Amino acid sequence: MFRRNGTIPLRQNSLTGYTKDIMTEKDIKTLKDQSLKILTENRRTTDGHQYTVPSPDSYPYQWLWDSCFHAIALSHFSPEDAKKEMRALVSKQDSSGLIPHIIYWKKVPGVIDIKWGREGISSITQPPMLAYAVWNIYKKDGDKKFLEEMYTYLYHFYNYLLNERDPRHNHLVGIINPDESGEDDSPRFDIPLGLSEDQTSEENFGKRKELVEKNKTCNFDAPFCMKEFFWVKDVPFNAIFVKNLSLMGMIAEELNRMEEALYFRGRELRVADAMRDHMYEDGVFWSVMGEEYKKIYIKTWAIFSPLFAKLLSGEEAKELVERHLNDPSEFKTKYSVPTVAKEEKVYNPDGFWRGPVWVATNWFIYHGLCDYEFAEEAEQVREDTAKLLMESGFREHFNPETGAGQGAQNFTWGALIVDMFARDPNQKEWLY
Repeated sequence: MFRRNGTIPLRQNSLTGYTKDIMTEKDIKTLKDQSLKILTENRRTTDGHQYTVPSPDSYPYQWLWDSCFHAIALSHFSPEDAKKEMRALVSKQDSSGLIPHIIYWKKVPGVIDIKWGREGISSITQPPMLAYAVWNIYKKDGDKKFLEEMYTYLYHFYNYLLNERDPRHNHLVGIINPDESGEDDSPRFDIPLGLSEDQTSEENFGKRKELVEKNKTCNFDAPFCMKEFFWVKDVPFNAIFVKNLSLMGMIAEELNRMEEALYFRGRELRVADAMRDHMYEDGVFWSVMGEEYKKIYIKTWAIFSPLFAKLLSGEEAKELVERHLNDPSEFKTKYSVPTVAKEEKVYNPDGFWRGPVWVATNWFIYHGLCDYEFAEEAEQVREDTAKLLMESGFREHFNPETGAGQGAQNFTWGALIVDMFARDPNQKEWLY
């Protein structure tokens, strides 16, 4: 557990009126050292593949977007280890292009023991952060051979999402299970699952497990079968997709694949336009369900994810930040940023994805705020994230009102703080 070293100066936020701590260089070094320590301790090697488990006791396998987060953090310490993380992740890509969200390299009896109908892997995917991770590694050492090596896997994965998850070619990607969002119990999925506001965790898990069973009977056919049971066009998933399609264009251009670069940039624009056409209303992007694009009006951190993909104009972004991020009745809590607005009936600061702060969602929000030059808000999010890690350790999630650590221990997502401190919100350039 981290404790503060000496007196930390205080600074008043002129826009919001909130006072925040400022990290010392010693604090930042401690966080970096602890990040490297946990990434190293959670490292595993199986069948020649090196990967990182999110938490040795609670999550002893390899997860898709977790590994992308690991690679982003590792790239600041060892690009070579970051490359190994990504190679292990893509090694289980199937013939359709899908990359599974879990790889069970070494099965631990009784831990996340779900029968997916496939040997050693799951049958669903997760938010497509791979291009972002690969591009960040490439920026560190300029290894074009690695970029070329990864490109084929990425090309087929992003085309799988473009084709299999958008069967009507309306340019929005559908998810077939809440777990594909990375936010298993998020209240965004209560209505699509047919769950009440006062559901139990067991009821939620039971519904999601039902989808897995239906998935097996459908032989994992997303466009023509699974969409009949659960079909959500989720805002963060699609915003992350837009950002990564942009990076696919950059990667293709770097490899002198100009026609493919134009292809991915065109797809990026189409998805961005479709998000605005079907999801945007009254200054907010809402997730939608079914073929009728019925909006799911529940305020979660998802409303800020379009900042990460630069889907908003400057004025729209300003309104979003002022009306929602800085509102004490919504997302302005003692520790930024709760995953559900306080005014929502389902808000629970101790609930799984139903209120607590997660470092990864703060990471997305932080970079989005930096891109729109909301320096003070970005700094607030970063400082709050650092405080949570220092005061409560590297936990899975945190109570936004008390800062208490919750869920899994020795959880690797905290290492994303290294990437957050690599970018000064007051400058357009990255520090390192």
